[in-house]
Amino acid sequence: MSLNVLIVRPDGIGDVLLSLPVATQLRQLVPGVRVSFLTSPTVAPLLDQHPDVAEVRTIRLTDSLGELRRAFSKGIEVAVFLKPFRRLMWAAWLARVPIRVATGYRWYSLLANRRIYEHRSEFSKHESEYNVEMLRGLGLNPRKVQPPMLSMTEQERSSGVSCWANLPSPRVVVHPGGFSARRWRPEYYLDLAVQLVQAGYGVMLTGNESERRQFEPYILSAPQSSTMMIKNGMGRLSLRQLMAVIANAHVVVSGATGPAHMAAALGIPTVSLFDPRRNNLPVRWKPLGTGVLLRPDVPTCDKCIGEACSYWDCLDRLTVDKVMTVIRQVTARASTLVVHHI
Repeated sequence: MSLNVLIVRPDGIGDVLLSLPVATQLRQLVPGVRVSFLTSPTVAPLLDQHPDVAEVRTIRLTDSLGELRRAFSKGIEVAVFLKPFRRLMWAAWLARVPIRVATGYRWYSLLANRRIYEHRSEFSKHESEYNVEMLRGLGLNPRKVQPPMLSMTEQERSSGVSCWANLPSPRVVVHPGGFSARRWRPEYYLDLAVQLVQAGYGVMLTGNESERRQFEPYILSAPQSSTMMIKNGMGRLSLRQLMAVIANAHVVVSGATGPAHMAAALGIPTVSLFDPRRNNLPVRWKPLGTGVLLRPDVPTCDKCIGEACSYWDCLDRLTVDKVMTVIRQVTARASTLVVHHI
């Protein structure tokens, strides 16, 4: 008889990707286990075709408690909360899920009956390692984390090839978005894209509809002659289409955001621009792949306080020329992920 386990992670792309090692280790450690995910409708397509995920259920955090409770029905025997969302834990308790695993430091941790006492705020491990540690709530001994992988059909890969049609090689995805981290200036991303085109690279911009609306004014203000060879996919790609585009690129340039983790999971090198905030430290959030991680050589800060900070120009210290140099290095050869200070 199989054990039905629901992994609960209804937030960002990177968060869900770094949860996949939990599903993989469950499949390795528990014979006959059936692993499902509870995530958001936006991120759910990421898990299509994945060999370790039997089912994907979706909820919105604004759903009624009754709807959230139904997400834990239909035979779920174990719910593993990789992040302690209070209303979801309450819903699982109401649904009488027999085993509910969560961290033990919140007042609503009482809604779990298997508790793990580990402070992620210490930033001593990678997020994927923190995630697999939650398996101790099931009496399991986690193994060393293997980087997550994404699955795609041949048809999807072929569609990704067509997205790059008529663009030269090497192919570079430039992703100016990412709301969870302080961002490199939009005009720097645009200048980078222009310089890449001038150097003979194929360039595609990616981002969601909101990011497109923020970025397009910079494109429109630039001379058309300098931007006409840049392919703009912002707001035009579904999540699976974005995967296909990334899978056919040679490098992905972005901040500390979901597409960097997607690229790593697809075996594509990354050039990642990390801000110096403590809650964005690479030790916890770096992509688990190859490439280069750039972080300005300024003190780590607890939170961004804006222009009041004497290092307010922190990410501006990562110049377009520096990023161009790194892209040339990465596209010339595969390299292990390192941190460069400037």
